[in-house]
Amino acid sequence: MNTFAKALPFSVPLMPLFAFAAETDLGFFDTLVSQLSNLVGALIPVVIAIGLLFFIWGLVQFIAASGDETAREEGRNKMIWGIVALFVIVTVWGLVALLNQLTGVQQGEAVTTPTIPG
Repeated sequence: MNTFAKALPFSVPLMPLFAFAAETDLGFFDTLVSQLSNLVGALIPVVIAIGLLFFIWGLVQFIAASGDETAREEGRNKMIWGIVALFVIVTVWGLVALLNQLTGVQQGEAVTTPTIPG
């Protein structure tokens, strides 16, 4: 007996849910996507600022501890991780912008959910 035949008795009682799903209003989805987009848009500069501050903190620690090798090593590691974090953040931001360009989606525009005429 194949997998489809095994799953059929469990899926038949759920069929009305799929039929009624076509008539539901998905306006909340538009609002959710819009709010998430606004939140991410507001958080990106904050995350970049945190990465930059982490790098600067490591730089200050590196310069201030000119005689102590362990403190210099700790400062150097913070600077490296700050640069890595900035690189990852800017790269992801650039990839999202590239995907927006390739798919024709513009940031900040309202999302229209598809409707099924009924």
